[in-house]
Amino acid sequence: MGYWPSYSEISPTARRAYLRWLADGRKDPDADVGYVFLFFYGLERRVILDFAATPESKSDWPAIARELRRLLAIYGPKSGSFERYGSELLNWVSVVELQDVDLERESPEFPRTFELPVFIRLALGQLALKAEPVPARLALSWVRLDPTVNLRTPAHRCPEQFGLAFRHHYEKTHGPGMVLPKNRTKLKMVYRPASAGFLGIGEPELTFGDTPDVSVLSGPRKKLQAAVDLATQEIEQYSRYVGRDATNRSKADALEALLLIPAGYWPTGAQETLQSLKRRIGQGMVVMPFQEVLSTLDARSALTKEKVLQLAQVLAAQEIGLEPNVLGGAKVPKPEDSVVLFSLPSSPDTAKPTPAYQAALLTLQLASAVASADGEFNIKEMTHLREQAQTWTHLTPSHIKRLLAHLRLLMEAPVTLASLKKKLEPLDASAKQTIAEFMATVAQSDGTVTPDEVKMLEKVYKTLGVESKKVFSDVHAAAVGEKPGEGSNGTSGFKLDPARIAALQQDTAKVSALLANIFTEEETQPVPASVPLAMQPEEEPPTKPSTMLLGLDDAHSSFARLLLSRPHWSRSDLQDAAADLDLMLDGALERINEAAFDTHDMPFTEGDDPVEVSNEILEKLQA
Repeated sequence: MGYWPSYSEISPTARRAYLRWLADGRKDPDADVGYVFLFFYGLERRVILDFAATPESKSDWPAIARELRRLLAIYGPKSGSFERYGSELLNWVSVVELQDVDLERESPEFPRTFELPVFIRLALGQLALKAEPVPARLALSWVRLDPTVNLRTPAHRCPEQFGLAFRHHYEKTHGPGMVLPKNRTKLKMVYRPASAGFLGIGEPELTFGDTPDVSVLSGPRKKLQAAVDLATQEIEQYSRYVGRDATNRSKADALEALLLIPAGYWPTGAQETLQSLKRRIGQGMVVMPFQEVLSTLDARSALTKEKVLQLAQVLAAQEIGLEPNVLGGAKVPKPEDSVVLFSLPSSPDTAKPTPAYQAALLTLQLASAVASADGEFNIKEMTHLREQAQTWTHLTPSHIKRLLAHLRLLMEAPVTLASLKKKLEPLDASAKQTIAEFMATVAQSDGTVTPDEVKMLEKVYKTLGVESKKVFSDVHAAAVGEKPGEGSNGTSGFKLDPARIAALQQDTAKVSALLANIFTEEETQPVPASVPLAMQPEEEPPTKPSTMLLGLDDAHSSFARLLLSRPHWSRSDLQDAAADLDLMLDGALERINEAAFDTHDMPFTEGDDPVEVSNEILEKLQA
């Protein structure tokens, strides 16, 4: 069929094919686009001409809008010409007689074409008039539909995650939203019909009073592009994983994939599962096999060490702590190993273990290992250690929470005495003596030393290879002006001076270096939960179509796009548009025309006032 098909002029064979296309539901993707235009001519007539004569025909518009979106989805990618005409009619249906855009509702769906839809420009212009912020939802529609905003592969492949990431970064930077300036270019819509049946009738126009056309401004778009780039980078690994092959696409909701993005970008079902786990933990802790954690979160294969670290980071962001502390260098648990999940509110001190924390942790590990070795590690002793840990005021609340969770893990899997002795063996006698003395201070930091605590310290000293008789003298050295109570053999207990204890606790720096290698069970360096793992670039080249028209710079390209939105312009309107872009009108028109001649051997505009925009150049740019 020709470029301007007419049912009265096409062959009988073509008419039969057209009727069959209609009868089959107007959906055959291989149909000649001429058939689509023949049907489209009727939609144009119903929307514009019939409405002018019979306003009640407007009741058909919702159905027409749905049909336009369906046809555009099938045939728009195959025909730039149909995409333009279909999008313009969809625009017309969306904004005609509209006084105010309802920003509480989702924006209508539009295809991404050579210009930002008038509906979006109207909504933005109304906000600019009122000096109100552009909400994140509308800003997202803006970047998805503005051809001058560069959207890379992840934004197209993972639209849901991109949308969440963009809104996060937009709101983080702009709060309730950008406030747009009220520029000089006024918004106007001129509908250019595809049907020859409109010849002689003229081109319908819509004007919107003083509403500015903010799409011409480059400043707001640069701010949007910055948020787009941050969002794209944040989901890039996830996009690469999903796009690697068809198998991975079916695993887009699996834990292995979701660990590549923040939990806030997870699908709704996965987020609800994570929140359900958080509710199960409450303000306390739960013990379960690591495999149960993985199955609950829909892991479909064994996780690598890096993935386990990423899982710990996601949990930490949800204020869920994990023991063993893999982010602090602990050995990654096997699926059959027990782990402890516990409530751990975010605070600056949750990420890194301090020397004081390390010393306290070693105290608990030694105590549990020694107790297990002689068969006396019972509930009573564990309860005592728990109560003791809660009195260690030299530790932060977060560190105490983690200590208690680790203590719970020790009940399931005590540290062996042999493994601790092996780690402590390289230390010389003086280093072991320093650690022992420090533990004596930590163990009684509540100001009271009980007989049970002395007994526990004696076992710890013995494990360290330090004379157990020194326990009493070391503990006694922390007291000022106090003499041992009855039973100087260390079985009766005594009171200590809290001020002296506080001074002794400052000695944590002395044991920092000594404890540095004791708690790192693998070669993995501690990873702060607040720092994301390194991200790699997309393996496949991202789709990065040029957003510049005819090879022009940003300002002239934006001016050219604006010109294409109407078939003709008054010189005064163009003066306003050029001023918004900081361009000289005559120089800008000359440059755009030169680019059109260099690229397509035809002018972009003709005339001086009005300035006529070439329809041929529009067709070329759509091809």
